[in-house]
Amino acid sequence: MQTFFRITSVVIVVLIASSAAFASSKHGSVVPSTQKAVLVTGASTGIGRKITEVLATKGYFVYAGARKQKDLDALNKLENVQSIRLDVTIQKEIDAAVETVRNGGRGLHGIVNNAGVASFGPLIEVKEEDVKWLFDINVFGVLRMNQAFAPLIIENKGRIVTTGSIAGINSGPFLGSYNMSKHAIEAYTDALAVEMMPFGVNVSVIEPGAFKSEIINSAFKKIGGMNEQMEKSPYADVYRARLNSLPATDSFKEPDAVADAAVHALFDDHPKRRYMVMPSRENAHDAMKKLVNKLAQLNDGLEYNFSREELIAMLDYALGDDEK
Repeated sequence: MQTFFRITSVVIVVLIASSAAFASSKHGSVVPSTQKAVLVTGASTGIGRKITEVLATKGYFVYAGARKQKDLDALNKLENVQSIRLDVTIQKEIDAAVETVRNGGRGLHGIVNNAGVASFGPLIEVKEEDVKWLFDINVFGVLRMNQAFAPLIIENKGRIVTTGSIAGINSGPFLGSYNMSKHAIEAYTDALAVEMMPFGVNVSVIEPGAFKSEIINSAFKKIGGMNEQMEKSPYADVYRARLNSLPATDSFKEPDAVADAAVHALFDDHPKRRYMVMPSRENAHDAMKKLVNKLAQLNDGLEYNFSREELIAMLDYALGDDEK
């Protein structure tokens, strides 16, 4: 038994500077003559939509891509936004988006790879084709977009930002396929960041916890309709318990903090490599504790292991190094 849920909007938003009025923010005011153009995928709903709205409100011009006409129409209604039809799994549409941006004459300061999907199910039950579908969007979609827009980004010594997930660092039961894809983004970000340094391009990944988004709503709806399938799985009792413990979707926070992280990564003079954005201190504590546990596991039994004092010295160095 395997079930999965899609984010139905695989979207692109290009944030491009215009001569329109602009708003000031904690990251500084946007001057019309120096406005930046940024491309954001997955912009029709959830985190992508929030990033689009925040950047457009701050005075940046937004090219918003979407697959559905109703999403294109809705995005076009936003000030400083022009929609583009695009699917990150279709190279022809990506190439057309590149031409749209070039023809806009604004250049491209940055790209935010936000489009993604999730799958749910035990790893001993998932279908290979479903995992390939997930990777085609979450991993290869990011690869395609960055390769296509790299010349524009390099030309402007810009920024590349990807919406990963805390699930890419800390794996959990029944989200293995999703964990795998987001963990790939972690490795991809680190390698790409080093490769882009010679061109003056900064690369960052945002790792959100559970915020209000379509992926959460879709997941809960899908899980709620899987009672019959549950009974056929060796995990039936576990599924039932998890279903009964699911929180209400309206209890999740709006992804404002995620949008703020994207703005910082795109425009701050000192962008970070990673932005872990959690909805509560408790969630942040749990995530950091798991990361520390991984460190302890790696060090345990290592032939050339390190003492507690040596590990703390490494942590002190990392915390004090602005480049980390």
